[in-house]
Amino acid sequence: MADFHQTGDITTLHRLDPHNLDALEREITHLARRHPIALVLPCLFSEFSRPAIRHIIEELRHVPYLDHVVVTLGKATVDDLAVARRAFSRLPYRVSIIWNDGPRVQALYARLREHGLDAGPDGKGRSCWIAYGLLLADEACSVIACHDCDVTTYDREMLARLCYPVVNRQLGFEFAKGYYARVSGVLHGRVTRLFVSPLLRALIGTLGAVPLLEYLASFRYPLAGEFAMTRDVAMSSRLPANWGLEVGVLAEVFRTCGPQRACQAELCATYDHKHQALSAGDPGQGLLRMCVEVGQSLLRSLAAEGLVLSDALFRTLSVRYLRLGQDAVRRCQADAAINSLRFDRHAEERMLEAFSTGLAAAFRRACEEPLGVPMIPDWGRVVSALPDFLEMLRDAVAVESFAVVAA
Repeated sequence: MADFHQTGDITTLHRLDPHNLDALEREITHLARRHPIALVLPCLFSEFSRPAIRHIIEELRHVPYLDHVVVTLGKATVDDLAVARRAFSRLPYRVSIIWNDGPRVQALYARLREHGLDAGPDGKGRSCWIAYGLLLADEACSVIACHDCDVTTYDREMLARLCYPVVNRQLGFEFAKGYYARVSGVLHGRVTRLFVSPLLRALIGTLGAVPLLEYLASFRYPLAGEFAMTRDVAMSSRLPANWGLEVGVLAEVFRTCGPQRACQAELCATYDHKHQALSAGDPGQGLLRMCVEVGQSLLRSLAAEGLVLSDALFRTLSVRYLRLGQDAVRRCQADAAINSLRFDRHAEERMLEAFSTGLAAAFRRACEEPLGVPMIPDWGRVVSALPDFLEMLRDAVAVESFAVVAA
């Protein structure tokens, strides 16, 4: 039987018909005439040495409904910028490239710091945030979608299913989160499977039915990098600058929209991208760093809801998390077995143990520095403090990053 079951606080939009892309794109194209759609692509220049981004650009060439693509490029020289500009010039609609390392954009970041509006360190969160600002300055887009540039299994169907719930205003959604199966001969999604999901269950079991926890636990893939939102949500959302972006975005949507205005959409049958090493001995690298920063973002969001972080809570939570994590390993082993997937039980258990140390580090940081890395200010505050900032950003990108406008 097809999976159409609804669970939790948010609406789940299933991929019941994998062959309706043409119909979806026709309807989105019609809707986008009234509600133009922009796509944000946070991208390191190192991605241009891999085949995924070339495939993504080729797929995007056939998308009929986009109005504007903003590539927010990091770790790039001026020569790298020229390479990116040539690659994206193949797209048949407006493309802007934000050169995050360029002197004009860096000067804008410095001006923000001078006014107490620090946009944080370089990272995906800041890259998305500055792209939202450019699109808000443009004033044309109504819907903003975002996805990563390292997806090796990318298909334009993913973008259609991500945008549709938000561009179709009759459905009543202001935010859509993507989800999918992370499988390619083995089960991937280790931070979600072995850290976030059991941690949320442990928190609910320890603290009870906290609305934010119930909401977060409703998402099938809370760390998915694909989401779409209305212009208003982009204007009012504060973002973390680190690996806590995805959880931080969900917490902001809970604050600004509520569960009834959010949904999750199944984007594809399977999904794969580049994989990070665990770096078990170094919480500043790899999956362990992701684990610590995601955990810190989650705990900070709970503290903002009134949760008191204490040693007693951590002792109970750490034991409960480890037990539920072990249950998750057992469940994943059974799921892998019935699907004839490779599964290394010992490696999974070792990863769980590493994530347990990551939880301890996240809890320690959350207690010692409850504000952690400051959230990037929302654009409403920036515009209030610096009314001309959006225009300055638009001009800087036009001059420095050679915005590409299709004929």
